[in-house]
Amino acid sequence: MTFVRFLLVMTSLFLTPAVAQTFPPPGGSRGPMPSGVEPGRATVYLSAVLAAGDTQPVRGGLKWRIFETQAQADGTHKLVAESDEAAPQITLPDGSYIAHAAFGLAGGSRQVTVAGQAVSERVTLNAGALKIVAMLGDNPIPPQKVSISLYVPERGNSEAKLVLDRGRPGDVICLPEGAYHVESTLYDVGNSTAGGAATATNSVVTTDLRVQAGKITEATLKHHAATMTLKLVNAPGGEALANTNFSVLTPGGDVIRELIGAFPALVLAEGEYVAIARHDGKTYQAPFKVQSTLDRDVEVVAK
Repeated sequence: MTFVRFLLVMTSLFLTPAVAQTFPPPGGSRGPMPSGVEPGRATVYLSAVLAAGDTQPVRGGLKWRIFETQAQADGTHKLVAESDEAAPQITLPDGSYIAHAAFGLAGGSRQVTVAGQAVSERVTLNAGALKIVAMLGDNPIPPQKVSISLYVPERGNSEAKLVLDRGRPGDVICLPEGAYHVESTLYDVGNSTAGGAATATNSVVTTDLRVQAGKITEATLKHHAATMTLKLVNAPGGEALANTNFSVLTPGGDVIRELIGAFPALVLAEGEYVAIARHDGKTYQAPFKVQSTLDRDVEVVAK
């Protein structure tokens, strides 16, 4: 495995808890060996910055791994040390190493040479952050009701590579600098027939944006949906009939949801639909329209 290929493989890593640290001077410098360090070994002082030219090191959320530069017989590189500290001090035998820092979904590497003297190295992550806010009307949507997916697009395919699944709005997501396709799916919490489990609705909002190194990019995605409560009644305004099977379809006949009960509820994206009710071997139907944030009852009259 070449060194360049190794760096690419090591960039897909995850968030770790933030830890406050005191940072060493900027990287690349060498100094006298600290007292207590055995001959043939030296201490490496590590730190990371989000973008080239940054003077403020990252102060938490890093995961460091140190590998031997020389590949083993199977092509892998031996892991010799790791740390969750923001600015670790790692004592290593003389030799050549690769220091890799992971921060969220971003990462960066630097080659380190240990030769009997302390050395300070700083890794540039070329990373920024993304924060998504999901809205329904004028109100933020609770995080448990929204799922965020992030993709790296390619020409002709906006969803070429999934890099984050089931993210939550409000989270600050660290990412390598670049273009992303964002997809926000509204979930129906508590109205599912599967024991109240969350169910993905047909309200999906997408956008394309760019994350810049050293900056937080904020994006607001607005859903247009409402909660509809279905009822089969003998006459308008009448009592709902129990043991009714409902299907909600698009005008073109595509099934959106299947529900059972006297008055099941579901969240639907703004638009036009058809409700079909089955009761005692008979089938009834009624068209209806969904307007964003306007929750209401939908009556299907049994006639």
